[in-house]
Amino acid sequence: MILSVRCPAKINPFLAVGPIDERGYHPLRTIFQAVSLSDELIVEDCAPEKAGITCDWPGLPERNTVRRALDFASEYAQLPPLRIHLKKRIPSEAGLGGGSSDAAGLLRVLPQFSLGRLAPELLHDIAVAVGADVPFFLVGGRARGEGYGERLTPLPDLPERQWLVVLKPEVGCATGEAYARLDERPYPWREFPESDELYNDFERVMPCDSDDWQERLLTHGAKDVLLCGSGSAIVGRFADEAKAEQAAECLRSEGARSVWVCQTLTRAESLVVQPL
Repeated sequence: MILSVRCPAKINPFLAVGPIDERGYHPLRTIFQAVSLSDELIVEDCAPEKAGITCDWPGLPERNTVRRALDFASEYAQLPPLRIHLKKRIPSEAGLGGGSSDAAGLLRVLPQFSLGRLAPELLHDIAVAVGADVPFFLVGGRARGEGYGERLTPLPDLPERQWLVVLKPEVGCATGEAYARLDERPYPWREFPESDELYNDFERVMPCDSDDWQERLLTHGAKDVLLCGSGSAIVGRFADEAKAEQAAECLRSEGARSVWVCQTLTRAESLVVQPL
């Protein structure tokens, strides 16, 4: 059996960071939205000598999120030897959740290979152990996140898909460093919005490059712009695909190397698994 798993990126249309708690973590109020910029996992059972994880991106660390998800799952269920290949398209240190999505993509298909039971509750617990964003990618689509982002309430799909331009500046943002910079300044912990409001506390500490490219996105017709997660990628919303494509071309001509036109995904679209 060979399965192809879609591993979409996410944006956070709303992200409010609470004060650090007694565990040393920051509680969140956030809304997740899956988008069509995606990695792909190819998972197949194989002979033991062929098992392992490969990737078309040379920067993948040896102890990556896919490996961690596989190791955790192997503690609870008997799995056959698996050959796993990751086709990487989502940039790192961007706030787009690529590593989290890859781990969740593997967890979503492991029950089909498992010789024991991997219940949804167990998969959620493994996802939390790998990383706070991972559980969202088991849910997909659009969801409200609380706690550290792992307490999820699925939300209805958007009535109309939104066209987006995502841009990753040359500079990256390590999540821990972004939180540390945010801790250096006081600010209120925002409640969830009642309207379609874009908001992200990490914009208080985002790199100057991200700020500059936000201005360029607005100049090229974005209705509104936002930092993605803890950064450094930014996203602009556009009226339609043609305007998004035109803006992306302008940004590339101005020196942006990593620009994608994408769209919001429904829950079903973000959880696609298909045989090869």
